[in-house]
Amino acid sequence: MTRRVVLVAAVADNGVIGDGGDIPWKIPGEQAEFKKLTLGHALVMGRTTYEAIGRPLPGRTTIVLTRDRSWTAGPSAAEQEVLVAHSLLGALAKAATLPEGEVIVAGGAQVYAEAIGLATELVLSEVPLEPEGDAFFPVIDPALWAEADRERFEGYDRVWYERV
Repeated sequence: MTRRVVLVAAVADNGVIGDGGDIPWKIPGEQAEFKKLTLGHALVMGRTTYEAIGRPLPGRTTIVLTRDRSWTAGPSAAEQEVLVAHSLLGALAKAATLPEGEVIVAGGAQVYAEAIGLATELVLSEVPLEPEGDAFFPVIDPALWAEADRERFEGYDRVWYERV
């Protein structure tokens, strides 16, 4: 079964998604919207993103990408909640075996850069700020992506993009 691959991110006007492992803004309600979007789906994220969160997110199976073959999620992560993959294609193969619906790619910058070529949709919280940062979302090529929907919230817009 082929699953949709959806990149979900909060992105500032200057493309920043993170700084030093943290999100450089706090917008009330934005993380609750992330939870609504991702519950019941498989989450793919890089090791640094997983470690910044610090735990598995309930109601989702997390697949952590890492080059470190000895890395584990630790004793607090039940085996069925956190899986480890050493390549994006390996992560997608693991996701295909899960009962969850879509594959949600949840960061960080390197994972987004690799996954955008395989994505079917982008769901971005567009944040009208230009903070300092060291992690950036890939540039969205308008020849490949079209805005399908936009929902306004206080402090950001949630924008859905579909592959053209």
